[in-house]
Amino acid sequence: MALGDSSAAAYIHMVQHLIERCLLFGMSMEECIDTLSKHANIGPVIASTVWKELEKENKDFFKAYRQWRETRH
Repeated sequence: MALGDSSAAAYIHMVQHLIERCLLFGMSMEECIDTLSKHANIGPVIASTVWKELEKENKDFFKAYRQWRETRH
């Protein structure tokens, strides 16, 4: 799969969507990666990379999300 390939972009978009669903359930990065690995056959390296890119692009959201998770536990 070439990096610019549209199927690669679609796969990354699908992983992003699944991560967003994990966020709705209040999962940590580790919980999300484990869940995607077990239930969606997404490699941990892929899930981790997409999560970290989302964090870079949405710093304020993830800061608030981490704070919310801390108050929840």
